Parts: sequence; C-alpha cells; structure tokens
Amino acid sequence: MKFRRWSVLPLVATAAAVAVLFTSGCAAWRIGKAAELARQSTPYQQSPADATLSLLIVGDSTGVGTGASAPANSLAGLLGTAYPRLRIDNRARDGATFADVVRQFDGTQRYDLVLVQAGGNDVIRLRADDDVRADIDRVTALARVRADRVVLMPAGNVGNAPFFFPPASWLMTDRARRMHGFVRESAARHGALYVSLFKDKAEDPFVQAPGLHAVDGLHPSDAGYRLWRDELLAQSGWGEVLNSARAR
Repeated sequence: MKFRRWSVLPLVATAAAVAVLFTSGCAAWRIGKAAELARQSTPYQQSPADATLSLLIVGDSTGVGTGASAPANSLAGLLGTAYPRLRIDNRARDGATFADVVRQFDGTQRYDLVLVQAGGNDVIRLRADDDVRADIDRVTALARVRADRVVLMPAGNVGNAPFFFPPASWLMTDRARRMHGFVRESAARHGALYVSLFKDKAEDPFVQAPGLHAVDGLHPSDAGYRLWRDELLAQSGWGEVLNSARAR
C-alpha cells in the first residue's frame, strides 16, 4: 500500500514531539515538582456574612491556585483579599480539562459572576481539536446559565513555559494558539468575555521575567497570579462591578 507523504508527516512530527515531551522538557524533577505543588494546593474560598456579590470559579489547577505560596496568593485569593464582601465558591480541580469542568457545574445556584480558568490540560494532553472546541462551548453555555457576567480566562502560551523544550514547546504553542481561538469564538457566540493571556515568546512577560513561574516551570508563582489578576480586571471591566464588594 502506498501512503501519501503529507498524511504521514504530521503523525511522525507529533510522535517525535511527544517523545521529547517525556524525555527532556518534562524532566523527572519538573514532573515531581508539579505533582508536589498540586498536592499542596487548596482552592481559595470565602463566605462573608455581609456578602454583596457572588463569584463561581471553575477550571483546572490555575483556578485552584497551584504554584502560589498560599491560597491567599492565588488569583481567587487575591480577589478575596481585595473584595472581602465577595462570596467565592471555587470548584476548580488540578488536572481538569474542559470536559471535566462541565461536571463542576452541579446544582442550579445563580451567581453574579463566573470565572472559567481552564485549557492548559487540553493543550498538554493533545486532546482532539473537535472535542476541545465542543467542550469549551458546553462550558460557556453552562456558565451563562449560572451568571450574566462570565469570563473565560485560559492559561497563556503553554509552549513558552520552561517546563517544555523544542520541539515539544513548538507543538504546545501551536495547540495553545488554536485553543485560545476556540475560547474566543465561544465567548463571542454566548455573550461571555474572553481575557487573553496568550503572548508570542518575544512579548510574553512570563518569558521576560522568569520569576512569574513557580518552581515547576509550568504554573504561575505569586507574582504570576498577581499579573493575571491585573489582566483580568483590565480586560474584563469587572473592577467596577466588584467595587460593591469592598470593605465598608
């Protein structure tokens, strides 16, 4: 049987990238550090008696705050500290893909705000584009049922993380770019907001300032989560909405 050259090359390239992913970029010590950070992480939540607004967070380890030195230094914790009258229900879980996030919407409770932080695991696990696109759309639709104000904020350019080396990093960047495109399209389709953290290498602050990554070279550090908080407030316009949840 005669195979077409262009049908085989993508498979070979992917196989080679995956091999590198597990032999160089994902060195054993980095995998161990990432696992250790995940075991230590706890989703930040708060339930003030005088709450004026409610926020639901769903997603993966970035929603949990993995990589932060303490829950209070995660994105959720930073929001909770700045807005003490904001009730935060955090259902994010380490390792979650968009398919897993669908199951984080149990119940029927309504919220003022929903923040979706997912996508990195869909990229790293090489999930099929069609599946990722469909799961993103399901998550966005479910989020809009729970709140009028929904923000989708996937992790940035995963390929730029020190966790990966070429050619795996090139594959991760290509996949992250496509995933961000799916999120952008879904947000526009459902009336949600998309906060973009994706940057090319030359413009990515996580490349220019290595201290923005945690010790595993994959998750944000305390400083990285502060940067994400600033991007969230700047791009979403939520700052004005959240003002009612400040201390009296």
